Amino acid sequence: MRRAASLAAALLVCVTAPRVWAQEIPYQPQTQPPPGASTCPGGLCGAEALAPLFQALEETEAGARRTPVHIVQIGDSHTAGDRITGAVRAALQARFGNGGRGVLPAGAPYDGYAPYQVQVTADGWINRTAPLTPRGGFQRAEVGLTGVGAPAYGRAPALTLTFDPGAGADLLRLCGRAGQGFDIVLGKALVPFDLRSQRAGPVCERHRLLMGTERLEVRPAGPQALAYSLMFERDGPGVILSNLGVVGATLRDLAARDEAVAAAELAEWAPALIIVAFGTNEGFEGDLNPATYEALLRQQIARLKRLSPGSALMILGAPDALRTGAAGPCSADGRRAPPPSLAVVRNLQRRVAADMGVAYWDWQGRMGGDCVSDRLATMAEPLMRGDRVHFTSAGADWIGGIMAADLMAAYAAWKGEGA
Repeated sequence: MRRAASLAAALLVCVTAPRVWAQEIPYQPQTQPPPGASTCPGGLCGAEALAPLFQALEETEAGARRTPVHIVQIGDSHTAGDRITGAVRAALQARFGNGGRGVLPAGAPYDGYAPYQVQVTADGWINRTAPLTPRGGFQRAEVGLTGVGAPAYGRAPALTLTFDPGAGADLLRLCGRAGQGFDIVLGKALVPFDLRSQRAGPVCERHRLLMGTERLEVRPAGPQALAYSLMFERDGPGVILSNLGVVGATLRDLAARDEAVAAAELAEWAPALIIVAFGTNEGFEGDLNPATYEALLRQQIARLKRLSPGSALMILGAPDALRTGAAGPCSADGRRAPPPSLAVVRNLQRRVAADMGVAYWDWQGRMGGDCVSDRLATMAEPLMRGDRVHFTSAGADWIGGIMAADLMAAYAAWKGEGA
């Protein structure tokens, strides 16, 4: 009886006591770390080299420019994922206007491909990013700056692009192999996109779309039709930020891009700024030759200056990253450290940028310095993934926001604001 009475009393307490649900506790977002210290003023060395970009942005704000300001970032997985570039894009477009989605590869180059502002579906249209370039290096014929190889077409091949509401395009620029062409399907209308030319090699053509087109299909007109890249923009002023990244890529992969295709694409895209964002994968090479890397970096900066003389250039210094088993572990678990070559790459990037008159953004410094990847990966809401190399979505928003803020602070200083 005593046991029964105790059980009844316990049940009464459970019934009458107020219930507190987890949902009643308000969510408190984590305070993000402030930008780390940098030897570059505001994280950006050589900001004066960004004058072509700043001039274009000033003209946009003054209402004197009627075309978008185009920024092209070429790099590795940090660029391919479009998370960090997506945050920078959103910040700049919020201030200066949405100039369009920009350059996309002509295809879905890997599983899980998910660029911001647009959904890409490939049916009977199979292609992949070009194989990574070995140490010896070589040019890959007909591979442009998107890094995507020629497709294999199946039955009724089609590439469908569906833009987010409000992100539709007014103009399509298509760069491809001269000789055939593509059909653009807009609703029930089929519009031929002719790339026939008297000359061989790459050619870029433009076609106006219905204003604010939010869905279209691209279909090859023949089995030999080859598109290197598609660029979507909107009428009027604004900013475009195109992310051209390949997972695992190094600077060797930029060097391997077909010279004629890259020249045609850059001439058509007319970027105000080209961002070179390699270095992480080189930093994980234990036998990196510093002299060879420096020579290659100088060659590629000189090449971009030659192919796109009106563009400003900026190198993103390699971010902090950790590797299991590296000497001198600094992580909380005592197992991880930055690979030794990473600091070598970063120092050479800074030196080459200064010597060649291009801007340099101190990515590692703005993250928080040496071994910060471990702290960022072990926060309550991690800003980096467990690999201590890649950023989470929240981390991408955070570091992309810092990069955008540093660019805008340099822009304000260029205009003389706050002096």
